Amino acid sequence: MRTRLLPTLLVLALAAMALAGCSGSSHDSAGASSPSPSASTGTVANAVQPPGREVCHGRTVPQMVREVEPSVVTVRTQKGLGSGIVYRKDTVLTDQHVVAVQEGQPDVVPTVELALADGSTIKGTVTGSDLLTDLAVIHVSGRQLPPLTFRTSLPQPGETVLAIGSPLGFNSSVTEGIVSALGRNLPASQSSLPLVDLIQTDAAISPGNSGGALVDVCGQVVGINEAYIPPQSGAVSLGFATPAVVATNIADQLVKNGTAQHPYLGIRLTNLTPAIASALGTGVRSGVVVVDVLAGGPAAKAGVQRGDVITRLGGHPVSSYADLLGTLRTTTPGSTLKMTVDRDGTKKQLTVTVGSRKAG
Repeated sequence: MRTRLLPTLLVLALAAMALAGCSGSSHDSAGASSPSPSASTGTVANAVQPPGREVCHGRTVPQMVREVEPSVVTVRTQKGLGSGIVYRKDTVLTDQHVVAVQEGQPDVVPTVELALADGSTIKGTVTGSDLLTDLAVIHVSGRQLPPLTFRTSLPQPGETVLAIGSPLGFNSSVTEGIVSALGRNLPASQSSLPLVDLIQTDAAISPGNSGGALVDVCGQVVGINEAYIPPQSGAVSLGFATPAVVATNIADQLVKNGTAQHPYLGIRLTNLTPAIASALGTGVRSGVVVVDVLAGGPAAKAGVQRGDVITRLGGHPVSSYADLLGTLRTTTPGSTLKMTVDRDGTKKQLTVTVGSRKAG
């Protein structure tokens, strides 16, 4: 079994969080059908959008949804189903946990079935996956699919977005909401690594939505649906998506190489707790503690030692493992970063040259 990148010593439990991923069945709900539209008794001239309703380039939101639907597919495996987005004419992008043999593990199923919006099904081959960002790509042969446009900028809080996918097997389901916040972090659980810099949305996300599209009113992908916190935990419309600006970089690497490279320090970490702070004799109250340093790794070469408490990296404060991982995500391997550590109660400034390695 491969080890995770920068694994924590202590798992931060978040039992309420659920990967939206695969529903429990690979079949649609029995007997479920869409009502047939009634025959119109007349035409409506000069239809007007409701006040404040957003449009894009003269299109209404329903028109945009009809254009996007053929590019969002259902991904079926033996363990269940999820969703996917047509990234290239022969490539579908989805979440790694949708095609994983077992959640939280790097191995993926070799082939999947893709159900298209027109009702047809085709076979796909999983050709690359990345455990750290929870993304995977599926290659399709013999048929060209219509790719979506991925936005190169982050959406803004308050911006209208729509989640499109196959919750519980209901193909081409659309839910509407707004971007609630950016830069959200979800800690590690027993079935997943920590997830950082996510988009939070109140558009309803349910089991089966994972890997589906979070789009803006122009139909551009702003995120890949990832996880939700279920209502029984007291949550109301708390969903999360991987930003498109992150996903496209990883997807391009997966298409080319089958794997993705990530910035790497060569240390094992855990969040600083009051008990650990007391044991270390440090007055620092937030940061991450270096549990182990890989010999010959980037951190070791920079002089990082076991027991150091990292409080800043690359000019950014570090109060948790997710903070440090978020900074690394935006760092190119080979770059140098300033690191502030507390060692035996004394602040030290170090310079580390970031390395590169595959996740897992």
